[in-house]
Amino acid sequence: MACQLAVQSSGSLASGFHAWLNRPASTREVPDAKLVTAIETSFKASDRTYGARRVWRDVLEEGLDCGLHRIERLMRLNALRARPRRRGKPKGDGERSVIADNILDRNFQADRPNQKWLADFTYIWTAEGWLYVPVVLDLFSRRAVGWLMKADRDASLVMDALMMAVWRRGKADALLHHSDRGSQYTSEQFQRLLADNGITCSMSRAGNVWDNSAMESFFSSLKTERIARKVFRTRDEARADVFDYIERFYNAVRRHSTIGYVSPMEFEARAMLA
Repeated sequence: MACQLAVQSSGSLASGFHAWLNRPASTREVPDAKLVTAIETSFKASDRTYGARRVWRDVLEEGLDCGLHRIERLMRLNALRARPRRRGKPKGDGERSVIADNILDRNFQADRPNQKWLADFTYIWTAEGWLYVPVVLDLFSRRAVGWLMKADRDASLVMDALMMAVWRRGKADALLHHSDRGSQYTSEQFQRLLADNGITCSMSRAGNVWDNSAMESFFSSLKTERIARKVFRTRDEARADVFDYIERFYNAVRRHSTIGYVSPMEFEARAMLA
């Protein structure tokens, strides 16, 4: 009798298991499957950096109605966890550094072109990885006279931007170049390039962003006015947008409050006629 009950019980369990396997999807599982597909698409497109809130926005734009908590639950169940973006500044490469005095001393006024140049670089995130954008700014007109966009952050990043400025503006008799103390600017290679072109080096004090605030203002405008709400899928896409901002809009059109609400190029043109 006991054996018969055991066989019947075993048969019931087996039939129940097969019935569970073959049962139709529930009314909740079908939309969940669609959501997971949309979630994975958004997550992978962000190079696995999006958290639930950003994924949720993508899903809503796809026309799928759901709540944030549901996105969080499905991401957790499917092990879709955003990796943190590395936003730290570049570290030194071990070579000797040259630290210069702060000759500029926050005097952001220039009497003529090619008297004072500011330099720094910023980071733009793309789905392919970081894009680094060094810029050289002429304080006389606030014009971006040198710039570059690269995937690497070595010394050549800022050297090439400087050489673009020298090529476009020509060698000056007495030119001051001011930057922060980043390893790219303190490297022997960059310092030698300054010396070869007769350019005097000035650097901000350690940890003092106000010593280069005019440069910070330029990057703030770039990010606020152009790239803050964008997600670039490729570096080339970001390059095209930054080029358009600098050369078509900022230098040629954008009215700058510091120079009387005209564009940098217009300000220089008026100065030449004066």
